[in-house]
Amino acid sequence: MKLIEKLEPAIIFSAVIIGLLFSNFKAITASSDYLISIFLGMMLFGLFLEVPLNELKNSFKNVKFTSASLIINFIWTPLFGYFLGSLFLKGNIDIFIGFFMLILTPCTDWYLVFTKIAKGDLSLSLSILPMNLVLQIILLPIYLIIFFPIGNMDYLQIAYSFIIIIAIPFVAAQIVKLILNDKTNEKVANLFSSLQIVFLSLAVFCIFASQGGQLFANLDSVVKIFVPLIIFFITNTVIDLLVSEKINFTYSEYASLTMTTLARNSPLALAIAINSFPGHELISIALVIGPLIELPILYIISKFCLWVKNSGLFFACGIKI
Repeated sequence: MKLIEKLEPAIIFSAVIIGLLFSNFKAITASSDYLISIFLGMMLFGLFLEVPLNELKNSFKNVKFTSASLIINFIWTPLFGYFLGSLFLKGNIDIFIGFFMLILTPCTDWYLVFTKIAKGDLSLSLSILPMNLVLQIILLPIYLIIFFPIGNMDYLQIAYSFIIIIAIPFVAAQIVKLILNDKTNEKVANLFSSLQIVFLSLAVFCIFASQGGQLFANLDSVVKIFVPLIIFFITNTVIDLLVSEKINFTYSEYASLTMTTLARNSPLALAIAINSFPGHELISIALVIGPLIELPILYIISKFCLWVKNSGLFFACGIKI
């Protein structure tokens, strides 16, 4: 294992701490929203360079993976998330809404990084991205109306986030592939691959720098949201393993399903919350706390997936290499 891979948890955690320390610097916080989009876009650009586009069509043919992912993300998870919120956060409606928005929005960016760490199928994970994005945009306001009948969604902000963070990096990566020969393209892809943890850490830094002041003012919220979020990650990790065993997934499919159904779309959900719920800062606080808990856990779970593979547990579970 490369040294940088061993240091990834420390790098991410350091980005969180440094971001909080710089949360009072207006020069940083004023431009943090733009920087988050730029760094996530650069991170995804590197990932898109590594994914063979001609393999994406085959990924869409994996009906079992698509069905399992969508059912867990958009039927099981909202119901389970609302149950956990009702159990632990009923006394604070804004924290409850923020937690629910976090749980309901599958990640559309850095889950690919953790899929790569877990040695999952990047093409398969990428194929589910458009459906996850479209469904969360459609279903988020519906679920909010059903469970919390307040506020309106800002669809322009959602569309802007998709174009900046997803569409532009994807198109740019395909253009680079067409222009460069295979050898040069491989060098560029390797360069951006080595920089992915840097871009991820810079995005994390900006997230916490932009909302650190509110976080410090509501430290009790950390305790309130920590327990239900931990329960969510543990429960869904077990469910992913059981589902993968039941429908005879390969290891790479299992790792991809785990990251796709665990990683949450904190930056996009935060942008939606800020624009859709003015005056309800605690909703944003819940979404800021999310990555603080989520990122280290995703790294641990990605290593757990590798342990499942290397320990031989996949034989006992019926999961194939």
